[in-house]
Amino acid sequence: MAANGVNNIATTTSGTNAGGSVENDPLVLIPELSRLFYKNGWVTGTAGGISMRYQNQIYITPSSVQKERIKSTDLFIYNDNEEITYSPPLLKPSQCSPLFFLSHRFRNAGCCIHTHSQNAVLITLKYDKEFIVIDQEMIKGIIKGYDQPPQYYKNFEKLVIPIIDNHPEELDLKQPLYEAMEKYPETNAILVRRHGLFVWGPNWAKTKTMTECFDYLFEISLKMLALGIDPSIPVSNNSNK
Repeated sequence: MAANGVNNIATTTSGTNAGGSVENDPLVLIPELSRLFYKNGWVTGTAGGISMRYQNQIYITPSSVQKERIKSTDLFIYNDNEEITYSPPLLKPSQCSPLFFLSHRFRNAGCCIHTHSQNAVLITLKYDKEFIVIDQEMIKGIIKGYDQPPQYYKNFEKLVIPIIDNHPEELDLKQPLYEAMEKYPETNAILVRRHGLFVWGPNWAKTKTMTECFDYLFEISLKMLALGIDPSIPVSNNSNK
Protein backbone atom coordinates (compact mmCIF):
# COMPACT_ATOMS: atom_id res chain seq x y z
CA MET A 1 0.00 0.00 0.00
CA ALA A 2 1.67 3.21 -1.13
CA ALA A 3 2.00 6.13 1.23
CA ASN A 4 0.14 8.61 -0.96
CA GLY A 5 -2.81 6.24 -1.19
CA VAL A 6 -2.99 6.01 2.59
CA ASN A 7 -2.80 9.77 2.91
CA ASN A 8 -5.62 10.26 0.41
CA ILE A 9 -7.86 7.90 2.34
CA ALA A 10 -7.04 9.43 5.71
CA THR A 11 -7.44 13.07 4.74
CA THR A 12 -10.71 12.57 2.90
CA THR A 13 -12.39 10.54 5.58
CA SER A 14 -11.50 13.31 8.03
CA GLY A 15 -13.17 15.82 5.70
CA THR A 16 -10.04 17.83 4.88
CA ASN A 17 -8.62 16.56 1.62
CA ALA A 18 -5.63 18.24 0.05
CA GLY A 19 -7.62 19.95 -2.70
CA GLY A 20 -9.93 21.56 -0.18
CA SER A 21 -13.05 20.38 -2.04
CA VAL A 22 -14.77 17.36 -0.52
CA GLU A 23 -17.65 18.04 -2.92
CA ASN A 24 -15.53 16.83 -5.86
CA ASP A 25 -13.58 14.13 -4.03
CA PRO A 26 -14.04 10.64 -5.53
CA LEU A 27 -13.72 9.07 -2.07
CA VAL A 28 -16.92 10.89 -1.15
CA LEU A 29 -18.68 10.88 -4.50
CA ILE A 30 -18.17 7.32 -5.72
CA PRO A 31 -19.86 5.64 -2.73
CA GLU A 32 -22.68 8.21 -2.92
CA LEU A 33 -23.23 7.73 -6.65
CA SER A 34 -22.97 3.94 -6.30
CA ARG A 35 -25.88 3.98 -3.86
CA LEU A 36 -27.91 6.19 -6.21
CA PHE A 37 -27.21 3.97 -9.23
CA TYR A 38 -28.13 0.90 -7.18
CA LYS A 39 -31.51 2.49 -6.41
CA ASN A 40 -31.90 3.21 -10.13
CA GLY A 41 -31.37 -0.49 -10.89
CA TRP A 42 -28.24 0.26 -12.92
CA VAL A 43 -25.72 -1.66 -10.78
CA THR A 44 -27.74 -4.61 -9.53
CA GLY A 45 -25.74 -7.25 -7.68
CA THR A 46 -22.08 -6.33 -7.95
CA ALA A 47 -22.35 -5.23 -11.58
CA GLY A 48 -21.24 -1.91 -13.02
CA GLY A 49 -18.67 0.57 -11.77
CA ILE A 50 -17.32 4.11 -11.65
CA SER A 51 -13.94 5.62 -12.39
CA MET A 52 -12.91 9.21 -11.56
CA ARG A 53 -9.75 11.21 -12.16
CA TYR A 54 -8.91 13.71 -9.42
CA GLN A 55 -5.66 15.47 -8.53
CA ASN A 56 -3.59 13.34 -10.94
CA GLN A 57 -4.99 10.09 -9.58
CA ILE A 58 -7.67 7.70 -10.81
CA TYR A 59 -10.16 6.14 -8.39
CA ILE A 60 -12.04 2.97 -9.40
CA THR A 61 -14.66 0.80 -7.73
CA PRO A 62 -13.44 -2.73 -6.88
CA SER A 63 -14.59 -6.02 -8.30
CA SER A 64 -17.37 -8.11 -6.74
CA VAL A 65 -18.51 -5.61 -4.13
CA GLN A 66 -22.16 -4.70 -3.63
CA LYS A 67 -22.36 -1.16 -4.93
CA GLU A 68 -24.81 0.13 -2.30
CA ARG A 69 -22.31 -0.84 0.41
CA ILE A 70 -19.11 0.57 -1.06
CA LYS A 71 -16.96 2.66 1.28
CA SER A 72 -14.18 5.12 0.48
CA THR A 73 -11.61 2.63 1.74
CA ASP A 74 -12.83 0.06 -0.83
CA LEU A 75 -11.67 2.11 -3.83
CA PHE A 76 -8.53 1.34 -5.80
CA ILE A 77 -6.32 4.35 -6.52
CA TYR A 78 -4.01 4.60 -9.55
CA ASN A 79 -1.52 7.19 -10.75
CA ASP A 80 -1.58 8.61 -14.28
CA ASN A 81 0.63 5.74 -15.41
CA GLU A 82 -2.20 3.39 -14.39
CA GLU A 83 -0.14 1.93 -11.54
CA ILE A 84 -1.89 1.08 -8.26
CA THR A 85 -0.99 3.46 -5.43
CA TYR A 86 -3.63 2.20 -3.00
CA SER A 87 -5.01 -1.34 -2.89
CA PRO A 88 -7.85 -2.14 -0.46
CA PRO A 89 -7.17 -5.23 1.66
CA LEU A 90 -8.88 -8.44 0.44
CA LEU A 91 -10.40 -6.78 -2.64
CA LYS A 92 -9.63 -7.22 -6.35
CA PRO A 93 -9.36 -4.52 -9.02
CA SER A 94 -12.34 -4.17 -11.32
CA GLN A 95 -12.09 -6.11 -14.58
CA CYS A 96 -13.37 -2.91 -16.18
CA SER A 97 -10.28 -0.94 -15.11
CA PRO A 98 -8.55 -1.26 -18.53
CA LEU A 99 -11.79 -0.06 -20.17
CA PHE A 100 -12.03 2.93 -17.84
CA PHE A 101 -8.41 3.80 -18.59
CA LEU A 102 -9.28 4.07 -22.30
CA SER A 103 -11.70 6.91 -21.58
CA HIS A 104 -9.18 8.74 -19.40
CA ARG A 105 -6.32 8.26 -21.85
CA PHE A 106 -8.00 8.80 -25.22
CA ARG A 107 -10.92 11.06 -24.26
CA ASN A 108 -9.31 12.96 -21.40
CA ALA A 109 -12.30 11.91 -19.29
CA GLY A 110 -12.64 13.07 -15.72
CA CYS A 111 -15.19 10.33 -15.05
CA CYS A 112 -16.44 7.10 -16.61
CA ILE A 113 -19.64 5.33 -15.54
CA HIS A 114 -20.52 1.74 -16.44
CA THR A 115 -24.12 0.59 -15.90
CA HIS A 116 -26.09 -2.59 -16.51
CA SER A 117 -29.35 -0.70 -16.98
CA GLN A 118 -32.13 -2.84 -18.41
CA ASN A 119 -33.02 -0.02 -20.81
CA ALA A 120 -29.45 -0.05 -22.15
CA VAL A 121 -29.47 -3.83 -22.53
CA LEU A 122 -32.88 -3.94 -24.23
CA ILE A 123 -32.03 -1.19 -26.73
CA THR A 124 -29.05 -3.25 -27.94
CA LEU A 125 -31.49 -6.00 -28.90
CA LYS A 126 -33.42 -3.61 -31.17
CA TYR A 127 -30.46 -2.25 -33.14
CA ASP A 128 -27.49 -3.80 -34.93
CA LYS A 129 -24.39 -1.58 -34.95
CA GLU A 130 -25.80 1.81 -33.86
CA PHE A 131 -28.54 3.20 -31.67
CA ILE A 132 -29.95 6.30 -33.39
CA VAL A 133 -32.39 8.83 -31.97
CA ILE A 134 -33.47 12.29 -33.14
CA ASP A 135 -35.92 15.03 -32.22
CA GLN A 136 -35.94 14.47 -28.46
CA GLU A 137 -35.40 17.24 -25.90
CA MET A 138 -33.11 15.11 -23.71
CA ILE A 139 -30.58 14.91 -26.54
CA LYS A 140 -29.59 18.42 -25.42
CA GLY A 141 -28.06 16.91 -22.28
CA ILE A 142 -25.44 15.01 -24.31
CA ILE A 143 -21.96 16.40 -24.96
CA LYS A 144 -20.66 16.13 -28.53
CA GLY A 145 -17.04 15.00 -28.66
CA TYR A 146 -14.54 15.92 -25.98
CA ASP A 147 -13.46 19.46 -26.81
CA GLN A 148 -13.32 22.04 -24.04
CA PRO A 149 -15.49 23.88 -23.29
CA PRO A 150 -18.09 21.14 -23.92
CA GLN A 151 -20.31 21.44 -26.97
CA TYR A 152 -23.82 19.98 -26.62
CA TYR A 153 -26.11 18.39 -29.18
CA LYS A 154 -29.20 20.25 -30.31
CA ASN A 155 -32.49 18.43 -29.84
CA PHE A 156 -33.03 18.21 -33.62
CA GLU A 157 -29.60 16.66 -34.26
CA LYS A 158 -29.19 12.93 -34.80
CA LEU A 159 -27.55 11.18 -31.86
CA VAL A 160 -25.66 7.99 -32.74
CA ILE A 161 -24.32 5.57 -30.12
CA PRO A 162 -22.18 2.64 -31.34
CA ILE A 163 -23.02 -0.90 -30.22
CA ILE A 164 -20.29 -3.50 -29.77
CA ASP A 165 -20.79 -7.20 -29.10
CA ASN A 166 -20.29 -8.65 -25.64
CA HIS A 167 -17.48 -11.04 -24.66
CA PRO A 168 -17.11 -13.54 -21.79
CA GLU A 169 -14.48 -11.35 -20.07
CA GLU A 170 -14.47 -7.54 -19.76
CA LEU A 171 -10.81 -7.41 -20.82
CA ASP A 172 -11.86 -8.79 -24.22
CA LEU A 173 -13.92 -5.63 -24.73
CA LYS A 174 -10.83 -3.39 -24.69
CA GLN A 175 -10.00 -3.59 -28.40
CA PRO A 176 -13.57 -3.24 -29.74
CA LEU A 177 -14.21 -0.40 -27.28
CA TYR A 178 -11.10 1.42 -28.49
CA GLU A 179 -12.04 0.84 -32.14
CA ALA A 180 -15.51 2.29 -31.49
CA MET A 181 -13.95 5.35 -29.86
CA GLU A 182 -11.78 5.83 -32.95
CA LYS A 183 -14.64 5.31 -35.40
CA TYR A 184 -17.08 7.59 -33.52
CA PRO A 185 -15.07 10.61 -32.31
CA GLU A 186 -18.22 12.54 -31.33
CA THR A 187 -19.59 9.86 -29.03
CA ASN A 188 -19.28 9.92 -25.25
CA ALA A 189 -20.93 6.53 -24.80
CA ILE A 190 -20.73 2.97 -26.09
CA LEU A 191 -23.35 0.26 -25.71
CA VAL A 192 -22.34 -3.36 -25.19
CA ARG A 193 -24.93 -5.82 -26.48
CA ARG A 194 -26.71 -7.81 -23.76
CA HIS A 195 -24.38 -6.19 -21.22
CA GLY A 196 -24.76 -2.47 -20.58
CA LEU A 197 -23.38 1.02 -21.20
CA PHE A 198 -20.14 2.98 -20.80
CA VAL A 199 -20.42 6.78 -20.51
CA TRP A 200 -17.56 9.25 -20.01
CA GLY A 201 -17.26 13.01 -19.68
CA PRO A 202 -15.08 15.88 -18.46
CA ASN A 203 -16.20 15.56 -14.83
CA TRP A 204 -18.49 13.49 -12.62
CA ALA A 205 -21.46 15.88 -12.78
CA LYS A 206 -21.61 16.03 -16.58
CA THR A 207 -21.03 12.28 -16.87
CA LYS A 208 -23.83 11.56 -14.39
CA THR A 209 -26.13 13.93 -16.31
CA MET A 210 -25.36 12.23 -19.62
CA THR A 211 -25.89 8.77 -18.11
CA GLU A 212 -29.35 9.85 -16.95
CA CYS A 213 -30.15 11.38 -20.33
CA PHE A 214 -28.99 8.29 -22.20
CA ASP A 215 -31.14 6.03 -20.03
CA TYR A 216 -34.15 8.29 -20.64
CA LEU A 217 -33.51 8.18 -24.39
CA PHE A 218 -33.19 4.39 -24.37
CA GLU A 219 -36.41 4.01 -22.40
CA ILE A 220 -38.49 6.40 -24.50
CA SER A 221 -37.11 4.86 -27.70
CA LEU A 222 -38.18 1.39 -26.54
CA LYS A 223 -41.67 2.77 -25.86
CA MET A 224 -41.77 4.48 -29.25
CA LEU A 225 -40.75 1.28 -31.00
CA ALA A 226 -43.52 -0.58 -29.16
CA LEU A 227 -45.96 1.99 -30.61
CA GLY A 228 -44.57 1.55 -34.11
CA ILE A 229 -42.73 4.90 -34.05
CA ASP A 230 -39.13 5.01 -35.31
CA PRO A 231 -36.97 7.07 -32.88
CA SER A 232 -34.41 7.72 -35.63
CA ILE A 233 -36.94 9.61 -37.79
CA PRO A 234 -38.03 13.18 -36.97
CA VAL A 235 -41.43 13.46 -35.31
CA SER A 236 -43.00 15.24 -38.31
CA ASN A 237 -41.99 12.42 -40.64
CA ASN A 238 -43.33 9.77 -38.24
CA SER A 239 -46.66 11.53 -37.98
CA ASN A 240 -47.07 11.60 -41.77
CA LYS A 241 -46.94 7.82 -42.01
